[in-house]
This record gives sequence, C-alpha cells and structure tokens, in this order.
Amino acid sequence: MDQIFGYIERITYTNPENGFSVARLKRPRKQELTTIVGTLANAQPGESVRLLGMWKNHATHGLQFEVNECHIETPSDVVGIQKYLESGMVRGIGPIYAERIVQKFGEKTLEVIDQTPDLLREVSGMGKKRVDQVKRCWKEQKSIREVMLFLQKHEISPGFAQKLYRLYGDETVEKLKENPFVLAQEIRGVGFKSADKIAEKLGFPKEATQRIDAGIEYVLLELSGEGHTCYKRDDLVDKAREMLGVPVEKRLEALAAEERIALEADRVWIKGLWICERGIAEQINRLKRSPSRLRSVDQNGAIAWVEKKLGIALAPNQQEAVKSALADKLHIITGGPGTGKSTITKAILTVTEQLSRSLILAAPTGRAAKRMNEITGRPASTIHSLLQYDFKKGGFKRNRENPLQCDLIIIDEASMIDTALMYHLLKALPDHARVLFVGDINQLPSVGPGNVLRDLIDSNLIALTRLTEIFRQAAGSRIITNAHRINEGIFPDLSIEKKSDFFFLKAEEPEEVLEKIVELLTRRLPRFYGLNPINDIQVLAPMKRGVIGTENLNLTLQKALNPQSDLLLASGRAFGKGDKVMQIRNNYDKEIFNGDIGRVHEIDTEAQELIVCFDGKLVTYLTSEVDELVLAYATSIHKYQGSECPCVVIPVHTTHYVMLHRNLLYTGVTRGKRLVVLVGSGKAISIAVNNNQINKRSTYLKESLLQLIEVPAGSPSTVASSRA
Repeated sequence: MDQIFGYIERITYTNPENGFSVARLKRPRKQELTTIVGTLANAQPGESVRLLGMWKNHATHGLQFEVNECHIETPSDVVGIQKYLESGMVRGIGPIYAERIVQKFGEKTLEVIDQTPDLLREVSGMGKKRVDQVKRCWKEQKSIREVMLFLQKHEISPGFAQKLYRLYGDETVEKLKENPFVLAQEIRGVGFKSADKIAEKLGFPKEATQRIDAGIEYVLLELSGEGHTCYKRDDLVDKAREMLGVPVEKRLEALAAEERIALEADRVWIKGLWICERGIAEQINRLKRSPSRLRSVDQNGAIAWVEKKLGIALAPNQQEAVKSALADKLHIITGGPGTGKSTITKAILTVTEQLSRSLILAAPTGRAAKRMNEITGRPASTIHSLLQYDFKKGGFKRNRENPLQCDLIIIDEASMIDTALMYHLLKALPDHARVLFVGDINQLPSVGPGNVLRDLIDSNLIALTRLTEIFRQAAGSRIITNAHRINEGIFPDLSIEKKSDFFFLKAEEPEEVLEKIVELLTRRLPRFYGLNPINDIQVLAPMKRGVIGTENLNLTLQKALNPQSDLLLASGRAFGKGDKVMQIRNNYDKEIFNGDIGRVHEIDTEAQELIVCFDGKLVTYLTSEVDELVLAYATSIHKYQGSECPCVVIPVHTTHYVMLHRNLLYTGVTRGKRLVVLVGSGKAISIAVNNNQINKRSTYLKESLLQLIEVPAGSPSTVASSRA
C-alpha cells in the first residue's frame, strides 16, 4: 500500500450518502495537483492529509490515488492555514479575513483561534460579534471532528456528523455508544443496517431489545415512506423477522404497551399515524353531526342569480353539483381537467359570499394556493400557513382549542393531502364549518402516507360530485383530451399539428432522449414559443436514476442552462447563483415546505450560506442545511403534483418500466398549462396507458369512518355527470 502527503487544494465532488469524494491534492515539491478519490473523513480545503492507498489509472480521468485510509493533520504552513480558513470551514472567516488573520499571526494562527481567540479582535474588521461567531464555530467543528472519527471507524458516512451534533451536541459520541440505533431513528438518510453495523461492533447482541424495537419501528417507517399508514400484523412480523433474524412478536406487544406503536384488529401503526387516521374519522363525524351556521337558500333562485352575476350558463349537471354543495355540510367534487371544477367552485363561493364573509380558500402547496387565488380572485393560503406552526411548543397553533374562524372552507387539490395534514386541518375547523373538498381522484395519491380523498369517497359517507363531461372550450385542447384518453386507457393522439398544445418527439435510446430534452430547453422552446427555459419549462421524469432520471437530467440541464464555475459544494450537491432548486422536506422554522420551488438568489462563501428566493421570499440555508435542497430543472411527477407550469417536458422510455403507470402519465400531462411535450418511445407510452395497476396503499381510514359514523337511511347524494 502506498502513502502520500499534502494538503487539499479543492474538493470537486462529495456523495453525502457514502462519504465518497473526489479532490485535488497539493503535494510537497510537486507542481501538478494529484487527483484523489475515496472517503476523506470530511477533510476540508487547506487541511493536510496523510493518505494510504493505491495508484490506479482511470480510463477517462487518468492517474488517480484511490484512498483506503485518510489521516487529517492540522495545516502547519501559512499557505495551508490560509487555504483552510478560506474554505469557509469556520463561519465568519472568508478569503478576506483569512488573509488578514494569517498576515497577523502567521504559523501560530490556528493556535490563536484555538487557545486565545480574543486576540482576533486585533485584526482589522474583526469585531466582537464576528469573533464570537468564530469561537462558536471552532468549538463545534472540534466536536464534529470527534463524531466523524467515531463514524469513520464504523464505516458510516461523515456527512451525518453535523446533523448528529445538532441533535446531541457534545454528548453525541456517548449517545451513539449508549444506543447506536438513534442513527436510524433520528437521522434522515441513515438506514437501520448502518446503525446495526455499529451496534454489532460495540457488542450489542442480536436479541437486544433496543435492536428489535428499532428494527420494528424502522420497518414501519419504511412502509409509511411507501404510502402505507398501517400494515397487516402478520406481514409486518415477517418483514421484521427477516431483517433482524430473531423473533419479534413479544417486542411488538411491548412497544404497543409503551405506546410507541398501535395495535388494532390485525393492523400495526406508527403511533402518530394511528392517532391521525383515527382522528380524521372522529373529526369527520363531529363536523357531520354539527349543523351549519349558513342559512339555507332557494337553490333555483341562487343558480339563476349566480349565472347572471358571473356571466355563465351552467350545464344541468353543474347546476345539480352547485345545489348539492350548497346544501351539504361536507361535499367532495372530483373530476379531471376541463370538467368544470373551477367554474362550480367559483359559483359556490359567489353564492356563499352573500350569506357570510367568513370564508377560507386553502390548498396543500403554495403553487396550488396561488392558482386558486388567480381563478377565484380571492385570497388563498397553504394549509400549513393557515394552521400557523408554533415554533416554541411544536405543532400547529390552530387546533380544537384555537379553531379557525370560517363558515365555509374550500380545499383544492385535496388528493394531495396526506393523513397527518388532513387530521390537523379538520381538527382546526369549527363545528359549524361547511367543508368542500375539490380534487382529481385519478391523480397520484399524496407524497406522504395515506390515500385520504380516495378513502373518504370509498366510505360513501360524504356527498360526492363526480365530473366526467369535458366542456366545449376545454375540448379544443389536446392536453385535456389526451389526459382523458390516458385516464380511460386509450392511447393519446400523437399526430402532428402545427397549432397543437401537445407534441411527441420520438427517441429510442436514453442518450437520444436526453439530447432532445437539452435541445428543447436551450433552443427550440425558447425560440418558437418565447418560453424562459428555467421559469416557464419544467422537466418531469418518472424515475430518479439513469441517463434520463432526475439526477442526471438536473446535472446536465444545470450545465446547459446555468453554467458557472463558482459553485457552493455541500452535502454532495453543487449549487450556483440562479439555479432552480426544490425543498424536499417540510421546514416549519423557515416556513418552506416539501415541493416548494425557488431560485438561488445569492451564495455567501464567507458565511457559508445559500440564499434562495421562493416566490419573492428570501430564505437562508447554512451549508449543513443544504441537504434539504435539490436541483429542480427536472423533478419527479410525484413531487410536482399540485403545481402547474406553462410547459412540461416528460421523458417516457422503457428504461422507466417499473414506474410506467397510467395515473403517473396522466398526472404529468395535466401539469402543463399551455404546452406538453413527450420525448421517448411510443412503446413506453403504450405500457403506461395500459398499466392501471395502482400500488395499493394499506390504510384503515375507510374502516374507521364506518365504525364511527352511522349511515343514515338515505345515504349521501352522488351527482354523476354524463360524458359529453
């Protein structure tokens, strides 16, 4: 095994999942930089490293040093020290202050920062506030390095060290030794198997209760990630036993007794999901039993008045839908694009405004709320902002004790609402509130666990309007007619028409698909349609991996649409000013939520911060928080549900075989407002259209509703419109 020594000049790539990095090393008395690859224990530019490994000749990248062991040493010369401080590793010190500090203290710089940091105030511009920031960061980095060394010994990516430190501070290593399974329970991205490896090396037996408990909870968590709220007990036991290699039945009962999970009938829940699913049924029951505060109206008179007021003529089935929604305490309207959901909603809203001014419009995402506002001309908000998160106590401020004030609430894109959010929303509604759910049941279900709108409809306990007729104006759009063809299992019309809003570009190989997508965004669509390639076009891909998966599409489109050399590299991701990015989990502190899309507004290398603009709102991310963001030139269809874009481009190829489902393609096509372009093979489109096997989610909401709510003799009305 060979050994080399030098300092890190720059890091060009890091994978946060496994710690693999590519870096350039400056070796003593060597003019050219050396490429090193492997796990580098989170070494930073400027740090000296002693590496053990082997020289290898890469077919594309040439001679490289493949690292087996990395030992980090404190930079000893002024060049290395300055490079280290310039890297932004210590917040508050950027290139300018790094140069000033090194000029002042020379080779004793790091000793001064570590032992007598107050001397930094002798440096021009280094005030008390900045010096205090340096002190805090230096202390934090020392502790994080200890965690990294511990993780490295146990082959766990050092990228998780900062997250652990934020949770446990100086007690991190002790916490891990006490119960290494907290890694799987507390840190997103660390699997149970990784935590299990550490536990084994620390001497935890396979039968340890901590291990079995963590394994059961991990399996339930993984299942919830697939959309299930609960799982059949026997099937869960089989999955957990297979993973753990030991019996789990006794611990299942113990976890239920400790209220960490819930057992009912033959199902098992994560406790929180049981509370939410049961709670939805209880809240629906409460709202159904309580009378509305809105007075009844002459329905025929209301229809005539609203038609004149809005300058429209409602079709007979639309009139019946409006009448039903004005009479029912809870009502659901579902239908595809062009079937009149917006017209009916606007009519109901206009009539109800004559009875009360206490009305609320809400949607699951910011984009859906914005579209609701544009359609109705009235304020609309996201459900999260409506419920007002309480940062001090955790949870929402609006609840049963502090309900929303409304006589009517209209909730758009209801199919996107997962079990937890629906529970918190219903809990915050006053008894007298009338509730109207609007959504397209044929779209993909929510990203989070549950299939709430489907379960509410299947229970037959809430009045339903199901719209199927495409109205004349919408029938002129091939986006809409093709969406309905796809939904009915009919191959879409791919014929070429110059003035069409729906096109298909044939490409048989994945590389050809990628090439055509880049050409569309960089030249053809901006040139012929005047579309901004970043703001007005969204690429929607069925899968994450592969040549035409979202990951490679994003890297390719980033280079094509926003090329630059000054990128912020953090958590294995590289962002430049102007990049299109998406938030991938709810962050109540920043009030930014899963699926929100923004643009990188500024990169502050000195403070190691990224500033992103979301619809005019500037949000700051530290480098340790950047793993909440991904590039969004291309995104998954699931993530984009509830949003619309002037133009969507969708790669459809047989390499996406496992994800080619009818409702996936239908959902993708209905995201385009003015133009939809499919790129790929007709065979892949045919596979998707003919595959109506929806992955069934295991839920118990329908059963809970039927247990709690007595079905009256005349069950709720269903208004089903006929096909034109």
